[in-house]
Amino acid sequence: MAFLDNSGDIILDAVLTDTGRQRLARGDGSFKIVKFALGDDEIDYANYNKAHSSGSAYYDLEVLQTPILEAFTNNTSLMKSKLVSIPRTNLLYMPVLKLNTVYDDSYQQGTDDLFYVAVDVATETSQGGTGVINGENVPQGAKIRIDQGLDTTEISPSFPLDADLVETQYIIEMDNRLGHVCDTVNGRQARVSFIDDDNIASYFLSLGTDPGYVSEITETADEDNGKIAVSGPRGTTLKFTIRASIDLNSSTFLFTQLGSTTNGPTNPMSTVKFIDSTIRITGATTGYRIDVPVRFIKNN
Repeated sequence: MAFLDNSGDIILDAVLTDTGRQRLARGDGSFKIVKFALGDDEIDYANYNKAHSSGSAYYDLEVLQTPILEAFTNNTSLMKSKLVSIPRTNLLYMPVLKLNTVYDDSYQQGTDDLFYVAVDVATETSQGGTGVINGENVPQGAKIRIDQGLDTTEISPSFPLDADLVETQYIIEMDNRLGHVCDTVNGRQARVSFIDDDNIASYFLSLGTDPGYVSEITETADEDNGKIAVSGPRGTTLKFTIRASIDLNSSTFLFTQLGSTTNGPTNPMSTVKFIDSTIRITGATTGYRIDVPVRFIKNN
């Protein structure tokens, strides 16, 4: 790990991802770059100084000279905030993805701000409750819901969200060793689109083709009792649950290798083995991304 010296010039440092390097190594002539991404994870735009004594040419000097990490081949290390291009210049607010913690069965557990995944029936029975996802008896238990739209009170939610700001496809990324994405109605497991070299599974879920996961937010279906996470115009919502992997369900090996022990979330007199992880959700249209913390638990 190192920083790039951009004290004098703007530097573009580009590398292939691990997957790209693997495909290039085949040496069969099939390798072709078809997509790339730009990010600004390290940049703090609050450093844009409109009061700089040297004039407007220096307003962005501190931004341009921010130390930048060298590019990593590991796709999970950087690029958490990808840049997008929107040609319109009349936007006052950008849409966000927001974790809904007020909708039915979408609460997180206590003050931990975690979703717990009970990996087997015994743990579901002894530790089940608010914020606990049933990892075997899917889709019972808690659900994860993400709402998309403008999170502002300056624009009434009765106004429709502009079509080019509506997320129609979501990408869910999670550790494939620990669990799998399922719908909240029948508990059907989603099809994995891609598993990278770090065993991170990516699921691409779209409005229209995956109605069990992605749907439009409508007043008649979701407005009751203030169960929407965003305050302004609404786009779509993503709902899913987690099925624990066979390894976690039937063995303690990964808990021993990757986890530890703690008190049970709803039965603190007991102890559970646990593994902490995150589930990353990205909107394919705007690139907005959030991480949802989850803790897989198993009776000790």
